Amino acid sequence: MKVSTKGRYALRFMIDLAQNSNGQPIRIKDVAKRQEISDKYLEQVVSLLNKANFVKSVRGPQGGYTLTREPKDYTVGEILRMTEGDMVPVSCLAGDTNNCERANGCVTLKLWEKLDNAISDVIDNTTLEDLLEE
Repeated sequence: MKVSTKGRYALRFMIDLAQNSNGQPIRIKDVAKRQEISDKYLEQVVSLLNKANFVKSVRGPQGGYTLTREPKDYTVGEILRMTEGDMVPVSCLAGDTNNCERANGCVTLKLWEKLDNAISDVIDNTTLEDLLEE
């Protein structure tokens, strides 16, 4: 499992909104400059966040984006899964049931399950607020 730039930038955008929120919408251009990210690429990432209702778009000259919830109400896991899909370390763990024909005799399956649980434990129990406090 490797987090792509899309996932990393989505997380950085959300953290930036949480850090710089003063009740006013924040422009993509401003976040892109602070985070040293291409604003064109960031627009694509923000479009996904907007469709998922993680952020709200405000139009107009003073427009931009705001979080739809408090930073404590977003987990890193939900942000990464929205941009990356599942976060499993091996494909046989994706979905509700393991359909691998080798599952019953797989000597590494327990290892992959432990790794999956460890990853989920970290990202699902870390919020934007936690990251801001660190």
